[in-house]
Amino acid sequence: MGTRDRPADRGRRRGVHLVRHLGREIREARTDRSLRLEDTGIAGGLSAAAISRIERGLTPGVPLIRLASLCGVVGLELSARTFPGGQPLRDAAHVGLLNQFRLLLHPRLRWATEVPLPGIRDQRSWDALVAGPGWRYGVEAETAPHDSQALARRLELKRRDGEVDGVILLVRSTRRTKAFLAEASPLLRPNFPVEGSRGLGLLAAGADPGGSAIIVLPTSNGSAPATRRFASEGR
Repeated sequence: MGTRDRPADRGRRRGVHLVRHLGREIREARTDRSLRLEDTGIAGGLSAAAISRIERGLTPGVPLIRLASLCGVVGLELSARTFPGGQPLRDAAHVGLLNQFRLLLHPRLRWATEVPLPGIRDQRSWDALVAGPGWRYGVEAETAPHDSQALARRLELKRRDGEVDGVILLVRSTRRTKAFLAEASPLLRPNFPVEGSRGLGLLAAGADPGGSAIIVLPTSNGSAPATRRFASEGR
């Protein structure tokens, strides 16, 4: 049985690949401008041997600032950004939230965790997937939501690319979460039209929830599940 690929290992491999790629681009730009290793090293505050090792990808731990500096020396500009990738590290609270939700589902529903999105090169995964006859929903658990715009954008992109009928967003019933949902209501409401209590009730009965929903689970398994009603919440 093969060992599981850890998120840190995937990130490190990508980092090594990027450093090698940048090294090749620096070398191509340097030779295209007829710059010697010695001259590049003097301008960049490194020895010619150090520049050569970076160009050949033999220094995987080279700082990003050093790479940006060398790019500037050879007439390049280094740009960096992030994008959604593989499944991140999950803590015990996140796993507990998923397990608590699973116990509320009808036994005949299919359940799987860390389900990759269908694209061959897409490294994203659903936290879980719940499915019944002719329907399936991606399940995402958020233990400490804070950026409503980023959350809405991420979930909508996963819904678009994930070949699902909707998204079930799980959150914990805490004061912080309630404040977040109250503030994020105008942004999240269009993407989560089904009231949480209705969606959970249908899933508990083994039926299609009828659309995306936000389900707020209690902090204690012994109490009844809380739900989010955007349109009319009691004060």
